[in-house]
Amino acid sequence: MTRRFAALVGKELRVAFNTPVAYAVIAGFLLFTSVRLFVARDFFNLDIASLRDYYGVMPLVFVVLIPAITMRSWAEERRGGTDEILLTLPVSERQLVGAKFVASLTLVLLALSLTGFVPLLVTRFGDFERGEIVGQYLGLTLLATASVAIGQLVSSLARNQLSAFVFAALVLLFLTGAGSFASAAVVPDRLASALSYLSLETHYRSFNRGVADTRDVSYFVAITGLALVLNTCVLLARKAR
Repeated sequence: MTRRFAALVGKELRVAFNTPVAYAVIAGFLLFTSVRLFVARDFFNLDIASLRDYYGVMPLVFVVLIPAITMRSWAEERRGGTDEILLTLPVSERQLVGAKFVASLTLVLLALSLTGFVPLLVTRFGDFERGEIVGQYLGLTLLATASVAIGQLVSSLARNQLSAFVFAALVLLFLTGAGSFASAAVVPDRLASALSYLSLETHYRSFNRGVADTRDVSYFVAITGLALVLNTCVLLARKAR
């Protein structure tokens, strides 16, 4: 990581933590997932030594969490006109995209790391499969990586934070629920297969069972790479105008 790139990442993180939004989003995420598990689901009375239910809802939670973190990345720069200044800096568009991506992903991974108190707490009361929990965190990391890249891409196309949040949430909701829709709706088999393959949640399921499938890893990597490349193309097109 070059010094310029590290400086860009540091600047993005400082901006994020200088506002209450990041703190509120992370606190809301932890509160919602914890209340759902321990209060709504009454976990300790389920007598099940597994956290699949807790981690299984994360793809839907990400539909709100990640757009809330990525919405300001490019949309706020564009609204304030500072995107033009960024494009004149002695760094490449790829570095600009990468820096904002790394900063946003860091916030999401910080939120995920804070959920670590859940397995640390519950594994004291049962014979939990630790390998399954490791697989779940690996899957969530890959899911977060792809989702953040998508959120950043949408933000680069939006004119303000609100539209960036709404459209990113809609895109992630579609990509997350595509597999469930294909299973529930009466659609041609080929379309159902395509929707199921496109679904983020479908590729996360094996990780939630503690199984790391290389095909699912490849899918998340491909989605991340494609979104970042498209984000870079958006900046290049804007710079060429």
